[in-house]
Amino acid sequence: MSQNNSKIRNILANSVKIVFLFFLTILTGCKEEVGDSISLSGAWSVKLDSMEVGDQENWANGLKEANSITLPGTLDDAEMGKASTLEPALNNIVLSSLNRKHEYYGKAWYQKEVKIPGNWEKKDITLELERVLWESKVYVDGHAIGTRESLVGSHVYDLSKVLTPGNHIISVRVDNSDQYPNINVLGNKYPDDADKQMAHGYTNHTQIKWNGILGNIALKASEKSNPTNLQIYPDTQNGKINVEFEQSISNSEGIQFEVLDNRGNSILSETVEDYLAEDSLVKFSIQRPEELKFWDEFSPDVYEAIVTDSGGSTSAKFGYRNISTNDGILQLNDRRIFLRGNLECVIFPLTGYPPMTKEEWSSLISQAKNYGLNHLRFHSWCPPEAAFQAADEAGFYLQVELPHWSLKVGEDKKTTEFLYSEAEKMIQEYGNHPSFVMMAMGNELEGDMNVLNEMTAALKEKDGRHLYATTSFSFQKPSGTRPEPEDEFFIAQWTDKGWIRGQGIFNNQPPSFDQDYSDNISHIGIPVVSHEIGQYSVYPDLSEIEKYTGVLEPLNFIAVKNDLEEKGLLDLADEFTQASGNLAAMLYKEEIERALKTEEFDGFQLLQLQDFPGQGTALVGLLNAFWESKGVISGEEFREFNSEVVPLIRFEKAIYNAGETFKADIEVANFYKEFQDQKINWSISDAEGEILISNSFSSSLGIGSNKKIASIEFPLQVRNAKRLKISVALDGTDFKNSWPIWVYPEVEVNSGSNIVVTSSFEDARIALKQGKKVFLNPELDNIEGITGRFVPVFWSPVHFPDQPGTMGLMINEEHSALQNFPTSSYTEWNWWDLTIKSKSVILDDTDIDPIVRVIDNFVTNHSLANVFQAKVGEGSLLFTSIDLNNNLENRPVAKQLKYSLLEYMQSDEFQPEQVSDWENIENIKK
Repeated sequence: MSQNNSKIRNILANSVKIVFLFFLTILTGCKEEVGDSISLSGAWSVKLDSMEVGDQENWANGLKEANSITLPGTLDDAEMGKASTLEPALNNIVLSSLNRKHEYYGKAWYQKEVKIPGNWEKKDITLELERVLWESKVYVDGHAIGTRESLVGSHVYDLSKVLTPGNHIISVRVDNSDQYPNINVLGNKYPDDADKQMAHGYTNHTQIKWNGILGNIALKASEKSNPTNLQIYPDTQNGKINVEFEQSISNSEGIQFEVLDNRGNSILSETVEDYLAEDSLVKFSIQRPEELKFWDEFSPDVYEAIVTDSGGSTSAKFGYRNISTNDGILQLNDRRIFLRGNLECVIFPLTGYPPMTKEEWSSLISQAKNYGLNHLRFHSWCPPEAAFQAADEAGFYLQVELPHWSLKVGEDKKTTEFLYSEAEKMIQEYGNHPSFVMMAMGNELEGDMNVLNEMTAALKEKDGRHLYATTSFSFQKPSGTRPEPEDEFFIAQWTDKGWIRGQGIFNNQPPSFDQDYSDNISHIGIPVVSHEIGQYSVYPDLSEIEKYTGVLEPLNFIAVKNDLEEKGLLDLADEFTQASGNLAAMLYKEEIERALKTEEFDGFQLLQLQDFPGQGTALVGLLNAFWESKGVISGEEFREFNSEVVPLIRFEKAIYNAGETFKADIEVANFYKEFQDQKINWSISDAEGEILISNSFSSSLGIGSNKKIASIEFPLQVRNAKRLKISVALDGTDFKNSWPIWVYPEVEVNSGSNIVVTSSFEDARIALKQGKKVFLNPELDNIEGITGRFVPVFWSPVHFPDQPGTMGLMINEEHSALQNFPTSSYTEWNWWDLTIKSKSVILDDTDIDPIVRVIDNFVTNHSLANVFQAKVGEGSLLFTSIDLNNNLENRPVAKQLKYSLLEYMQSDEFQPEQVSDWENIENIKK
């Protein structure tokens, strides 16, 4: 009986085992049956090949003594490569840009074992590496497959013949060394050779010259007959959708075409019988369904097109729109648009490379829209797919460029061929995106313009979905002063008739607000966009230092902080940032408003809203490099003068004498919608908020410039100097704007009998020795100091060292010396004449805290002043290096400041507490 039970148990056990193995086989088979994509994200082996022996030793068969790395990612992310030993210092190496903690240039091998499922047999298999800098070479099981090079798009390999079902080793050798030097201009101010290239497609100044693989890394399988490369060409003039795709197998059973909206609802489904098939390219047209909306910034409707034939299916996202020009005006869907733009130069300080997800780009674009922008120009680079996706959904206009900033265009044939291939890759991979509205061949290009014209002409012929230009501006004349023959838009700083941006004007001409650039651009027959306006430096925000937690460290910021601390100025750093930032914001306002007042203008491109950490630490942003506010101006405030609707006024000047009449014409720049009988309110108020006069009127507003729709006249009667504010607002909307003016009464400048007023250092010395009160205002030619300047440092004091290097004023506006001189704590237009006719004197090694401090640039960090007081010996001194002596009858601001200072000196409050030796004062003398 026991033997029979044992046999039964064995039979049952074997049966269970057989059943288990049967189901295990089924389950195993199910695991092998995978979909059409295998992600290769995750752990890879990596080995650096600085000696370039990997090919000779056949590393593709296996990497010995390799490290592990996570891809997508870079060697910098993995802390591999040469570790930095750089220390903070105020030199051109440290101040060139943010510092890489690790760096590596050359070849690096990445290797991963993959398993190909059985159901991929006989299918087409491709390997996609979404973004590589900038050459890749792929091996399978030790055998070389091929090489790809691109800075703008995917590296794609056909592995159909080598990836059979089973296990395989894929090796990718990435070389991030310079492949085509002629695509890149070299900066001559940076000692390290690795930091000389400045085009943003390949540079250490913004992104870094990383080695790795970013974005999508995947194997993809498809049927050999599957349609590919679907391109959608909206034909808005004829109400059609033109479709192209590639198909390697002849189709005789018709094509199904479907369009889905962003909720997945089908708005079109049609069988296409009438199509053209030539050389594997299939073309057909479909009538636009009424439900298909036009795409623009106010209606960013994105659709999915699906093509299905007997070979399979493919899909692509698109927007129905047409970018065009009409009589020199930029239009979208036959409606005028205006580009409120900003540069994007691959500034991502935590990683050193661009985001690869739509969510990250959506966040950036959201902040850009918060500040009223509707446009990004990608300076000498092209962003990844995710940027276009985010812009499509946000209704944001993009200008992309070849990775090209060269002064040697056309000199090297291979470089030109590479640029052609990059251009074709850009329009193929990103051309369906409606946000992709413009393309230039690069930035500030010089050389053979015929090469650029030929390239532009070829792209226009190949893909009419975008507008093209040979270059975004050029310093090569006459190219930079008028469009090239093939240009469809013109980006410029000036024309043959003069400047079209404020940088060449604001420091050289008294402030006036009735100016525009019409005289200088009305003869240009294509859309005009101003090139890189702004570039006003803001003092480094040292509170940012702790934010740099990634692969880059802010040694430049730390060097500035250390220098300020050594000089006893660190406590003033935040005020330096705020005061210089407010000056920059005011200048950006006037830059933008002049552009909006120019009827023929089609847009501007700021350089820029956020900081540029490279090219000598060019901190020109009102936002930091992370697109975060510095606390200078909010998005709501910035949108007052930078949005789809901006109220404007034209008035002659900022400075008035009592008894004059303020006159202004009201206009509205409207690029939103037509307004019928829109009520518009205006008012003039004083510093306390009391409204001195107000009025309303109604006007219909068309698209574009609505000029002189009403006028303001107001007699200016004041007893005391005042700062007034003029406000204009569209009733019932958020569209409003305001401007300051200053009004000065007639005053009698009187020093009294107890004050010695002199321009002589010697007379001042004698009087101070006698215990007297001295107002010392030397002639500027007799002062040792920095030439006065209204606008702050242009771009960077490192990149452009030969310029007066100050960054505006920091004013103790509550000081009794300024009781009769209304002022903010920072430079406004009322200081224009004063700063131009001044010198900034150096007070290093003194304890003097100026009444009017001049902010020095962050390289030299002198303690500078225009007005200060001190106890000198037995006497009391008030010193100014602003010309308050000459032509005061025609300089009301200077006269009022002198009046205020002398009134203060005659009061009991003039009792300087800070002590200075006469030697410190005499050092100011030239």
